[in-house]
Amino acid sequence: MELTKVAVTRRAEHGKSEASRLRREGKIPAVAYWKGEKAVTMAVGPKQLVEVLGTERGRNTVLELNVENGESFPVLLTDFQYHPVTRQLLHADFLRIALDTPVDIDIPFITTGKCIGVTNGGTLHIVYRKLPVRCLPKDIPVKISLDITAMDVDAHVAVKDLPLPEGVSVRLPPAQTVVAVVTESGGEAEAVAAEGAAPAADAKAAAAGKAAPAAGKAAPAAGKAAPAAAKAAPAAAAKPAKK
Repeated sequence: MELTKVAVTRRAEHGKSEASRLRREGKIPAVAYWKGEKAVTMAVGPKQLVEVLGTERGRNTVLELNVENGESFPVLLTDFQYHPVTRQLLHADFLRIALDTPVDIDIPFITTGKCIGVTNGGTLHIVYRKLPVRCLPKDIPVKISLDITAMDVDAHVAVKDLPLPEGVSVRLPPAQTVVAVVTESGGEAEAVAAEGAAPAADAKAAAAGKAAPAAGKAAPAAGKAAPAAAKAAPAAAAKPAKK
């Protein structure tokens, strides 16, 4: 397979001052990780990465990092940071891969066609906008598409029904629903939406855990209020009733 080549240089120094110096020179700091190996710090020209991110494959493009000493190896762009105001690329993280070993990656999931079930009064629910897949680097698809034209009300498509490219597997249970046409009044919409809501539920649980100490702090305040209420009770009882 043909790889997109990106020139990089190794760097020994770290810190904000080093990052600022690199940016003044038209480069940005980057790090390449590899399982079981020490991370390699380097500098790279942001223009090359911006061009890669603008292609149809985007961050799923398999790159070949060419180091100034003649070393080269394949990577995936796993993370990057933009400046919040200028939108300039500030930092990049790469994952070193082997071309003969499958990789886990998220692929855009696209539906095509006009769904007949929507015309007949149903609501289209797309549970996943990206699908977690596993495949060899050479088999990474640009996207996974599904024609939903023939889907009527109460129809659904599971992972096992997806038209996947050869060599690509989805890292979800075979019976997991990815698209459904439901009627809002039947409660089925809520059930379908709940299938993809587990990560959000986990995030809410974590937030609830952080909120627990605040609730604990509020409890003593309530306890302090109780004696005040108790003191007020005898005063109220001492007032004679009006005739």
